[in-house]
Amino acid sequence: MRLPKAFNVLLTALALSLCLVPATWAQAQAKAPATAPASAQAKAPAPAQQAKPAKKPAHKAKAATAAPKAAPNANAAAPNPAVVKIAERDPFVPLVNEHKPGGGPPLPPGKAGLVVATIRVDGAVRAPNGMFAVVTNPDQRVYFLREGDQLYDGDVEKIGLDGVTFKEISKDAFGKSIEKIVTKRIYPSAGEQQ
Repeated sequence: MRLPKAFNVLLTALALSLCLVPATWAQAQAKAPATAPASAQAKAPAPAQQAKPAKKPAHKAKAATAAPKAAPNANAAAPNPAVVKIAERDPFVPLVNEHKPGGGPPLPPGKAGLVVATIRVDGAVRAPNGMFAVVTNPDQRVYFLREGDQLYDGDVEKIGLDGVTFKEISKDAFGKSIEKIVTKRIYPSAGEQQ
């Protein structure tokens, strides 16, 4: 009974080590260019110093040894681009992201800057020349809308006493334009999005 269990543990350890070996090898390869110039630097000046005559002035000898030190450091500063690309990406961030960080371009002022998804319908008013909708944006600014008004991502289709119907124009992940009808009610029922 113990032999198969020990064999399974050994097999699992072997599988894990085989999975980790390529990762550690890649890390060693990434660190190797940074450490290789330093070892080459230590070996390179030694033969040059042995070949020099002993009667040279000290300031010329210092200048000769300073030049080889600068060149390997320039190579060490340039990281491997393939390794940097892998390290920069966060694995928990979705690949297709609907919301861009920073919010994108600023919205235009007035009704043209209202986004259908963020509008809250506060009321509707019947007037002799048609219906008005009273809406607020997330900044608690009040706007009066009429049928046909153009918004940032759509327009006002119909205004009724119980709510407003908008035609929202958005884009999917591939850039294709999508039109959908969104109805926002003054008093939303349970489970309905406002």
